[in-house]
Amino acid sequence: MKTLIDNARSFPARLAGRVEEFRELAAGQSPQALFITCSDSRVIPSLITDARPGELFELRTAGNVVPRYDRSRPSGETATIEYALRVLGVRDVVVCGHSHCGAVGALVRGEDLSSVPAVRDWLDHSVPEPPGTADLADAVRRHALRQLDTLTGYPAVREGLAAGRLTLHAWYYEVDTGTVSTHRPEGNGEFAAL
Repeated sequence: MKTLIDNARSFPARLAGRVEEFRELAAGQSPQALFITCSDSRVIPSLITDARPGELFELRTAGNVVPRYDRSRPSGETATIEYALRVLGVRDVVVCGHSHCGAVGALVRGEDLSSVPAVRDWLDHSVPEPPGTADLADAVRRHALRQLDTLTGYPAVREGLAAGRLTLHAWYYEVDTGTVSTHRPEGNGEFAAL
């Protein structure tokens, strides 16, 4: 923790040459994409995309799960998606799964999650059926695609898609190689390198 504290203390000095950039950010944000990914500490959206401050609006959840839209049960995930699309005017949404995903791995292996009941209940509620394959990489890719399907149940997403101002993307990030692939719905519907 000491290193993190030291870096936080020195952050203003590291920004010295970027004062104008951060003044503009203080005036408002206009991110290019909503990036939905796992809470896993090895997955860093701005590192993967080389995004500068203000370019990504991030939503991180255990297993990059997008819960089903339910107007009667407000959630931070729903609020984040709605705000990104209706207020910030984000035109692209990326759901990014990753290799070595503990949440999807637990589903694939049928692990007993009784010692982490909040995780168990989150996955039970948000992922109604396992990904349908024993191969973890394939399961994570399928899971990302299911999250895109879930997104289409959100009114703000449906509106954006119908108006042609929103595009949905499914990505797969390999932690050990840094490789990112994307779902190609045209052709055979496989994931291919960006």
